Amino acid sequence: MGLSKTEEFTKSQNELAVLTKALAHPARIAILQFLSKRETCVCGDIVDELPLSQSTVSQHLSELKKAGLIKGEIEGPSVCYCIDVQ
Repeated sequence: MGLSKTEEFTKSQNELAVLTKALAHPARIAILQFLSKRETCVCGDIVDELPLSQSTVSQHLSELKKAGLIKGEIEGPSVCYCIDVQ
């Protein structure tokens, strides 16, 4: 769907589309499952758990964050990720 067409739909419809897009990849489901078992973790922890490269995990984390499913906070040189319960 082109960017110009999204304005033709309601805010709720657009938000749901972003959410379902974020959940439409098995790696993102695996990341959410991994994060649900921990309070926080860094990207490297997820890379160690999944058969994906660091850059691929970072891309998936970005999509999950954009959808509001996770949040990331800078702690020193790392970003700690967790489920966003709000």
